Amino acid sequence: MDTTLRDPSSGPRREDPLAGQVLDGRYRIDARIAAGGMATVYRGLDTRLDRVIALKVMHPGLAADAAFVERFIREAKAVARLDHPNVVGVYDQGADGGHVFLAMEYVAGCTLRDVLRERGALQPRAALDVLEPIAAALGAAHLGGLVHRDMKPENVLIGDDGRVKVADFGLVRAVDTDTTASPGTLLGTVSYLAPEQIEHGTADPRVDVYACGIMLYEMLTGTKPHSGGSAAQVLYQHLHEDVPAPSATVPGLAPGLDRLVREATARAPGERPEDAATLLALAREVRGRLTAAELDAVPPRAATPAASGSENRTSVLPRHRAPQGAPPPSPARPYGEGASGPRGHGGGRGAHGVTALGQDGLERTSVLDVEPEPPDGPHGPGGPPAARRRAFRRRPLQLTVAVLLALVAAVGVWYINSGQFTRVPGVLGEPRAAAERTLQEAGLKVRVEQGFSDVVERGRVISTDPGRGERIRDRGTVTLRVSKGPDVVEIPDLRGVPLAQARERLRELGLVPGVVDERFDDTVARGSVISTNPESGSRRKPDSAVALTVSQGEPVDAPDVTGEAEADARQELEDAGLKVKIAAKRVFSDEDAGTVAEQSPAGGSTLAEGDTVTLTLSKGPETVTVPDVEGRQLSDARRELEDLGFTVKVSRFFFGDTVFDQSVDGGEEAPKGSEITLRVR
Repeated sequence: MDTTLRDPSSGPRREDPLAGQVLDGRYRIDARIAAGGMATVYRGLDTRLDRVIALKVMHPGLAADAAFVERFIREAKAVARLDHPNVVGVYDQGADGGHVFLAMEYVAGCTLRDVLRERGALQPRAALDVLEPIAAALGAAHLGGLVHRDMKPENVLIGDDGRVKVADFGLVRAVDTDTTASPGTLLGTVSYLAPEQIEHGTADPRVDVYACGIMLYEMLTGTKPHSGGSAAQVLYQHLHEDVPAPSATVPGLAPGLDRLVREATARAPGERPEDAATLLALAREVRGRLTAAELDAVPPRAATPAASGSENRTSVLPRHRAPQGAPPPSPARPYGEGASGPRGHGGGRGAHGVTALGQDGLERTSVLDVEPEPPDGPHGPGGPPAARRRAFRRRPLQLTVAVLLALVAAVGVWYINSGQFTRVPGVLGEPRAAAERTLQEAGLKVRVEQGFSDVVERGRVISTDPGRGERIRDRGTVTLRVSKGPDVVEIPDLRGVPLAQARERLRELGLVPGVVDERFDDTVARGSVISTNPESGSRRKPDSAVALTVSQGEPVDAPDVTGEAEADARQELEDAGLKVKIAAKRVFSDEDAGTVAEQSPAGGSTLAEGDTVTLTLSKGPETVTVPDVEGRQLSDARRELEDLGFTVKVSRFFFGDTVFDQSVDGGEEAPKGSEITLRVR
């Protein structure tokens, strides 16, 4: 949803039935700001705290769906816990009649979409100034277990004070907007969907990283990377075409920015930064390697202030202007000229000073400055004879100093041009471990990324950046691109292959061993693969999961050996192809002592050959000493016997209630749970 939180007074006002109402006895609705497929956003006032807020009120049709409201509230609570300076804060949530609402932070300003419409492409410095706080906000969300799922310029707010904030965390995708959005809105949304969202409907932090990469491309070039007349065309391009390098549209753009976009928008999720915090670190690394000229390069699609007709409103996206009345920068002055004119005619540096304007506009003077020679005197060049003799004696010393200075200068020139650089060793085609070792031995750092190749074996080096033989500063970083094999893999026929070997074979091909299911099969050995899903011969992308069905062997019906002697029971089970385990403890049971009281699994269960059956042996029935209850009232006698676990039967003579006889005499032992008859008169 477009959540442009601009002051409604800046444009024409439209009447709204909620305008002027007070929700929950506290939040007064002043004017509508924006509307989307899920909710309408209003500018309002918290009358209790006397502060301006934004109120997001769910559409009545959705508010009638209890399941959706529950999800809306749950996700709102999760967002409220973020408490990050680059996330639009959620203050409160409530319901008033049929209106379910959120009270949020009010951000006076515009959206990134407004900025892109006004200015077109941005300078790299401005684009990174926007990307970094977005990544910081998303990084905090990812750490808290939240995925935005709908990152786009409409959900990035830029305040009048220059702050960048992300809105609509976890809420926008809670409903299917495809049925209500206009084609233009739908196209704007699908432009930022990751391939796995489109193909599988899955969403983890890497879908937000992908969307950030698309927005960075759009900020750098002024256009979206994928376009088409319908949403289906855009979706197809997300699935089957890589995002082009921004430099293809903006010639001269720094290679580091191409790399940042390439890694963030990799079609395979595993090739992207794992979350927004990692993307933020990568963006800062790229920024640190760019020169001021690269950061401030003006793209061809950038709108000039005159063309846009608007003033600079944000500190994040400044328009660079020279101060009024400031003279244009002077070119570097050549060797031998002073600060005020040619040699000998100004009040600047000495005659041998080299003065120039640096990138920051300050004067820089060469270390070759020396004191100027005195002007010629009345004794001609060189002065009086005594002075000439002293100068002659100083010449050897001056010559030595000059030679030393020349050597130092030569060493400095060598160091600047060659001494601080290393040539990248050739490691193409080598296994990853060997290539890393070679580069590290050359004093270089190594970064590894992966890519597909139809010709380079999986696990070996496809290319390096910088390339073989190119110069790189000492301790610089070389990026190794390691092969993941072909971009499609054929599922092998693994029928009859033991499970461990089948898993290893899948890993070698770049596939992921998936869920293992078991079933009985009398044609495939126990522990070997019966079939795969997808089936053998199918073609899948690397890193796809392959489920395995493994044989349990021929089924065996476990015989029931309860009540049998231990030896007989063991023999019967082993003859059926089963293993036997005797439980350490025996139990009381109705079975004779030493016979089988229990078995697990129970008799009649379908087992695989070689499965284990556990037998628990009987200690015989548990006996209890019978109390003497003769002469006692029936109720008391019955209670005492039943508390001991006996079953009581009553035989009456006449109409009395006193026990005069019992079937088991007091003091005798009887099995627990057995029946005792009481005779009453």
